[in-house]
Amino acid sequence: MCKVLKVSEAGYYKWLKLQDRPYKYNELLAKIRQIRANNSDYGAYRIYLDLKLFHGYTGSYYVILKLCKKHHLMLRKRRHPKGLTKADLAAQASENLIQQNFSASSPNQKWLGDITVIPTANGKLYISAILDCFDGTIVGFKMDNHMRAELCIEAFTAAVNKYHAYGMLFHSDRGSQYTSKAYREVLSSYGATQSMSNTGKCYDNARMESFFATLKKELIYKVKTENLRMETVKSMVFRYIEVYYNRKRIYTTNGGYPPLMKRLIYQQETLKQAA
Repeated sequence: MCKVLKVSEAGYYKWLKLQDRPYKYNELLAKIRQIRANNSDYGAYRIYLDLKLFHGYTGSYYVILKLCKKHHLMLRKRRHPKGLTKADLAAQASENLIQQNFSASSPNQKWLGDITVIPTANGKLYISAILDCFDGTIVGFKMDNHMRAELCIEAFTAAVNKYHAYGMLFHSDRGSQYTSKAYREVLSSYGATQSMSNTGKCYDNARMESFFATLKKELIYKVKTENLRMETVKSMVFRYIEVYYNRKRIYTTNGGYPPLMKRLIYQQETLKQAA
């Protein structure tokens, strides 16, 4: 048979011996499946970071990528959400000071804000959220059945009170909520400098837009929120942000650390340097 198939006898017996050996990636593949079971929206790179940070993995990312492809564990692309807020053309807009530079060297230095909407069984649920560029933490958010300026003001004041923040650069789109007199007065009272995206340029607030896209991809699109009561959806969003996103979710721009873990590491290093 070896002659017919043009295979060497030594090659055949080597292949035969290997049949009884377990697959060398069995243990690693089991860990990958466990991570995906607990975090169904992790792609290959986030799985790699999770393994590296919390499971002692020292191998290559490309091994993880290869295994995910071979065993059909790659993520499919999802739909993209549309923008919600409308610009107030009559209001005087602030200059774009952030210029798509979404990095920060310390907490509470640069904040981003935006609004999104989620359909529920008893009306639309609007969410105003604020993201810290330093570590991606959602430092403040509020939910209600309206999208007036008060919703955004409550989200901002919740954030500054929780983190005792002052004097940050605050960036948003040119929605009427953010150009309102009431909102600007609140920013001024906390020493914040306002920055706004250029008209029609969604990339000017891309990192904030990315958070809402992630929220919808990993939570909202998986359930029919239009069949759920608003209070139920509120509870789901709260748990996603406070329990999962801020504290557990692998965040690639943090080297894999969840947002609040990076903040804790920064605080510990600051205390060491002060000592």
